[in-house]
Amino acid sequence: MSSAAGAERHHHLDSLTGARFVAAALVFVCHLATGGLFAPGSGAADGLMTATKTAGTIGVSFFFVLSGFVLTWSTRPGETYARVLRRRLVKIFPNHVVTFALAMAVYAAAATPLGTAVLNLLLLQSWSSDPMVFLSVNGASWSLSCELLFYALFPLLLPLVGRIRAGRLWWWAGGFAAAVMLLPLAAAHLLPSSPAFPAVGSWLDGVSVEGLWFVYVFPLSRLLEFVLGMLMARVVLSGRWIGLGALPAAALTVVAYVVGVYTPMLFTAAAVTVVPLALLIAALATADAKGLRTGLKGRVMRRLGEVSFAFYLLHGIVLACIGEHIGGLDTPLTTVQSVLVSLLALVVSLVLSLALHHGVETPVMRRWGRPRRPADPAPPVAAQLPEPAAEGALPRA
Repeated sequence: MSSAAGAERHHHLDSLTGARFVAAALVFVCHLATGGLFAPGSGAADGLMTATKTAGTIGVSFFFVLSGFVLTWSTRPGETYARVLRRRLVKIFPNHVVTFALAMAVYAAAATPLGTAVLNLLLLQSWSSDPMVFLSVNGASWSLSCELLFYALFPLLLPLVGRIRAGRLWWWAGGFAAAVMLLPLAAAHLLPSSPAFPAVGSWLDGVSVEGLWFVYVFPLSRLLEFVLGMLMARVVLSGRWIGLGALPAAALTVVAYVVGVYTPMLFTAAAVTVVPLALLIAALATADAKGLRTGLKGRVMRRLGEVSFAFYLLHGIVLACIGEHIGGLDTPLTTVQSVLVSLLALVVSLVLSLALHHGVETPVMRRWGRPRRPADPAPPVAAQLPEPAAEGALPRA
């Protein structure tokens, strides 16, 4: 691989780090709408429910596409399957175990059967279509069940993606994006239409449990977005990027967000946003490699992005605790009070996230996430990706 190609691949993707917090914040706002902090039936509650329909789904989809992109961008040729997998497990499990224990201690233990708790602890809950299982304990952790599959398969998928000729990468990316967009149609025609998922406002009216699980939760369905991210990384690394800037890509993502507010939930889940998200992630990475400003790579945004994983796992626990307290009040909160409580929940979540990131995530990654000795001469799992084409290669950052 040329030195320029290496510089591109291992350049810090600071804009994508900052964007991680934006995605986590969207999930937080979505859960504000469903957490009971605003008086049910009030104008504020109804307006927030409408405006945030796409927030949680687009945030989760962003993380799935981003995972495939970043792993493909950063994995060095010659790394063994065991090393790649160990690094990812060390990344997700410590934070998960801590937040699992916290949720169980605070509110979940009495209502969670032992078998369900074990599935959740092992991050296998999303393979069940029962909402009482895949949303058990710390509800946000269902997405980690998908990520666990991604990480297990990534070292096997990377050589396959690496063999795709550069001229065909966009065709493959388009095919995987199309598969994501067709999933709601497959669910509507192939899966039972009842029972209906317990309604959250108007979001899930008429949506079947099996349909929502298949489109939104089932790890094999979400694997399509992960592979799309891998393909988009190869598009950029191979010099096949179309030159779309970060700002136009962000504008397309905003349009998709608005469209998602008005589409049926099975399409909102990923179908209407997956293409703009894939373009946005590639555009931000390209901007970082070229040293361009994006508004997401400042010091504050980078710090927030670094704690976004901890924030994602903790915010639901904080909201559940506050929501339980508010539910016990004799009179509902006013809109102003609800806004202040929401800001308090945000601050508490951020403070706890900083503690989890610095007290658990960072030291564990330093201790076990890096090799302690030179690589063994074991067969590599990641074939070297093709060098960027000379005419399309990005300049050094």
